[in-house]
Amino acid sequence: MDAQDWIRLLEMEAHPEGGFYKPSFRSEETAAFHSGEKALYTSIYFLLESGEVSHLHRLKSDELWYYHAGSPLTVHIIGADGAHREEKLGLDVQAGEKPQVRVEKGSIFGSSVDRPDTFALVGCMVAPGFEFEDFELFTQAELAEAYPQHERVIKRLAYKELK
Repeated sequence: MDAQDWIRLLEMEAHPEGGFYKPSFRSEETAAFHSGEKALYTSIYFLLESGEVSHLHRLKSDELWYYHAGSPLTVHIIGADGAHREEKLGLDVQAGEKPQVRVEKGSIFGSSVDRPDTFALVGCMVAPGFEFEDFELFTQAELAEAYPQHERVIKRLAYKELK
C-alpha cells in the first residue's frame, strides 16, 4: 500500500505539526496530572511522507513511538539538557534502527522521512494522555535563540512562523 491508501483506509487527517494522524485509543481511566484530570494514555496513528516534516514541538507527557510500515522515520530530539539526538524508528535493528522510541516529556522534537518517494506509518502513545492544550509548536526564531548550536535541525524542522 502507498501513503494515500493508508491515509484513506485509516481515515487520517492533517496534523497541525505536519503529516497525518488518526486517534486510535484513549484510556477510559483518568487521574490527576500536571494540568488537571487526564486519560492515563492516548494513542494515534501518524503518517509522514518524504519531503514533509513533523515540525518541532513539545509535550508535557512522555511519548512512545512504534514503527508500523513504510520506511524508517527519524525522530529529532532536543532534550531538557539542550543536547540533540536522532533516533531511527524502523525494523533494521542491525543498522541502528529501533522498533520503539521514547521521547521524554519536556523535550522538543520533530521527525522526518529521509528516503525519497516513500512514507513512514507509526503509532504514538502519550502517557498521561495527549491534550492539545499540552502541545506547544515553535518557530525557528524561538528555538534559534535558545539553541543556536542546533541551527541545522531548527531550520529544517521548525516553522518560520506559526500558522
